[in-house]
Amino acid sequence: MVLLLSLPALSGGAYYVQYKEQYYKLYHLHYIQYPDDTMENIYWLEKALKADFANPLYALALIEDKTQWEKYRYLFMMHINLKLIEQYLYLGNKWNKRNAYFYNAPWKEQNLESLKTAETCYKTALYYWKDAKEWADKALDKRFRFINLERVQNWEDEAGRIADGTLNYEKIIGRELDLLEKVRQKFQAMDENTY
Repeated sequence: MVLLLSLPALSGGAYYVQYKEQYYKLYHLHYIQYPDDTMENIYWLEKALKADFANPLYALALIEDKTQWEKYRYLFMMHINLKLIEQYLYLGNKWNKRNAYFYNAPWKEQNLESLKTAETCYKTALYYWKDAKEWADKALDKRFRFINLERVQNWEDEAGRIADGTLNYEKIIGRELDLLEKVRQKFQAMDENTY
C-alpha cells in the first residue's frame, strides 16, 4: 500500500485542442437530440470555423499537393457550415410549435416566445447556408475537376448536390419560416381566456 502511494501520478495524456480538425472530431450526433446536445455541437462546430487548419499531414483526407490542400480546405469549410445548418434546424424544431391548438390559448405568450426562438434558429441556419454555398462554389472550381479526395467523398457529394440544386437548405428553411409565420398568426388571433 505504501509503495503505491509513493509512486508518482501518471499523466492522463490530455492534449490541447486548437485546430479545425480536432474541434470537428468533438462534434457528434446523439440518438435523441436534446437542446443541450445540439448546443454542444454548435459550440464545437463554431470553434472549428474559427480555428486554424492542422498541418496537411493531419488532415481528414490524404493530401499530396497544394491543389488538393486548397480543395480540402474549401470542402471542409462547406461541410462545417452544412453541419451548423443541421444543428440550428434541430434546435429550431425543438421550439417550433407546428400547430396552434385552441387549448394552448392560455399559454399564448409562451408559445409566441417559443416561435420567436425557433425563428432565430432558422434565420441563423440561413446565414450559414450562404457561406456553405460560397465554399461549395470554390471547391467546384474547374481547377479541381479531376481531383477527388476519397476519404471525404461525402463532402464532395455535398458540394455536387449544392451545385445541382438537390441540396437546397434555403428552400427548406424558407418553408419552415412560412409555416412558423402561419402558426404565429393563429396564436396572435387567439383570445387567452377562451378555449
